[in-house]
Amino acid sequence: MTASTQQYAQLDQWIDAHFDEQVKFLQALVQVPTDTPPGNNAPHAAKTTELLKSLGYVAEQFPVPEAEVKAYGLTSLTNLIVRRPFGAGGKTIALNAHGDVVPPGEGWTHPPYGAEIENGHMYGRATAVSKCDFSTFTYALRAVEALRDQQQLALKGNVELHFTYDEEFGGEKGPGWLLDKGVTKPDLMIAAGFSYQVVTAHNGCLQMEVTVHGKMAHAAIPETGVDALQAAVHILNKLYAQNKRYQQITSKVEGINHPYLNVGRIEGGTNTNVVPGTVSFKLDRRMIPEENPQEVEANIRDVIAQAVTEFNQGRAQDAQVRIDIKRLLMAHAMKPLAGNAPLVQAIQQHGSDIFGEPIPAMGTPLYTDVRLYVEKGIPGVIYGAGPRTVLESHAKRADERLNLEDLRKATKVISRTLLDLLQG
Repeated sequence: MTASTQQYAQLDQWIDAHFDEQVKFLQALVQVPTDTPPGNNAPHAAKTTELLKSLGYVAEQFPVPEAEVKAYGLTSLTNLIVRRPFGAGGKTIALNAHGDVVPPGEGWTHPPYGAEIENGHMYGRATAVSKCDFSTFTYALRAVEALRDQQQLALKGNVELHFTYDEEFGGEKGPGWLLDKGVTKPDLMIAAGFSYQVVTAHNGCLQMEVTVHGKMAHAAIPETGVDALQAAVHILNKLYAQNKRYQQITSKVEGINHPYLNVGRIEGGTNTNVVPGTVSFKLDRRMIPEENPQEVEANIRDVIAQAVTEFNQGRAQDAQVRIDIKRLLMAHAMKPLAGNAPLVQAIQQHGSDIFGEPIPAMGTPLYTDVRLYVEKGIPGVIYGAGPRTVLESHAKRADERLNLEDLRKATKVISRTLLDLLQG
């Protein structure tokens, strides 16, 4: 059973009436930094708890033990769950958004944690990805509760807000930790996303750190050393050649093209006048849903090993390099589960009505922690406040921004969708 046109209109009216309040709620979230790394995000969870309490919501806090957090590479991490029951016999719907962000970097024309508003856009790190959906999901839920109380609606099921803080690191200590500990087991889930499509599939991601060991030497007598950087360049050239081959592999999922590889960080050496003895680099390999992650990793390792063999060929034993390879992340691709149909249909219908254009169901080349729910057999989709593309949002770049009308409209879409699902 779906709600009436009048009920949808009442949800929309409630959201419009409380929108200024919602914007201030988002500003307060953006103004507390959550740069990851270093990932000292427990203070933001405390602030979120305080803000939710002012709305009458109790946020259960789930701090990940310090030793686990430090071993993971972060500083502090507290996950939050808000549970709102509506009645026996229905499904539990989780709404997940992450508060951790990459550091701001340079080139901003607005303070990265100022949450300033100009020409209908809010500027700041995490305005578009994904503190915006802390507010989208919270105020969508509030609108449904207000309508229920006003009309004494007999709704069934539960809604949970999942606010986590390690998506940039893969989600293993956020949603993964909550699911593994058994503190939540929803039937359906919606995760933070953008407003103009509902995402049902996404890429996987393999991240690795490769360390090349040579031998330091004075630059005046380089022949007494083994240049680790020269060897690293040889390896990188082989990897980049492989990257060109990936363009010949295409995905059948709309919105996803082909696999690709990026080397995002290189460090090593000690000084300009020293032959570098150690160089390391970190690579990111995006995997389309059709690929086998184990085969992808084995292929990368083979390419690197062959490059090292080529570099060392003809060199004396003490003039050869050796390597260490460490897997940093293995995030599997998100693949659609059959049970996601009610989510897709409701979001497409309401998105089309509110935005005045078709809302396609498609894939995205990103990877997210939604996959951790899907891997547990929980059907999920990605949808929330935001523009048409990551590029337009300036996510992970200077001047990240959110069109506040997208925030308003996405909140209405989520609210209507929740009402449909809670009516069974």
